Amino acid sequence: MTLYIPQHFRVDDPAALAAFIEANAFGTLVSSSAAGLHVSHVPFVVERGEGGAMRLLGHVARANAQWESLEGADHVLAVFQGPHAYISPGWYEQHPSVPTWNYAAVHATGRARLMEEAELHELLMRLSATYEAGREKPWRMAELPAAFVDSMLKMIVGFELVVERLEGKFKLSQNRPAEMERVIAALDASGEGAVADLMRATHAPPKG
Repeated sequence: MTLYIPQHFRVDDPAALAAFIEANAFGTLVSSSAAGLHVSHVPFVVERGEGGAMRLLGHVARANAQWESLEGADHVLAVFQGPHAYISPGWYEQHPSVPTWNYAAVHATGRARLMEEAELHELLMRLSATYEAGREKPWRMAELPAAFVDSMLKMIVGFELVVERLEGKFKLSQNRPAEMERVIAALDASGEGAVADLMRATHAPPKG
């Protein structure tokens, strides 16, 4: 599986790609089997190791047949997408021009391994702690009755994806550097501040 990435849109920095995944951790899990393609939408936990090594941890419903072929799949893909927005040619000074779309996405490809129940329990604890953080009265999985937790664990399957390849495509008007300030201003004005912020963070627009 490959992602088409023109050179000026390519991001190769592993730390930047890992940070992007962490900030956009609800991803799309894609795998194949003899039955065809399987796709699930999954909240992931990202684990970073030495030398840029990465594992993505997630779970799917046991009723979802995708888990049955995960370990045997030659390639498993997780796709993470950030903010995106339509770019009008009316924002440009240079013409003729055509419409386009600005976006950022990271593809993580690797091999999957199914989790033991204890690992799955730990994953759920981490997921809930992550997304409950900052709430006035955070919900805590540890407060649930043990029998209820055991019954819930039997209804889902945990997995880890050992990432072998990361591909980042940040299509953010790099091919039109003279227009970048105008595009950022137009995005801010049209309520697409998240894309404008990503453009600012990714590269500084030219001055003058």
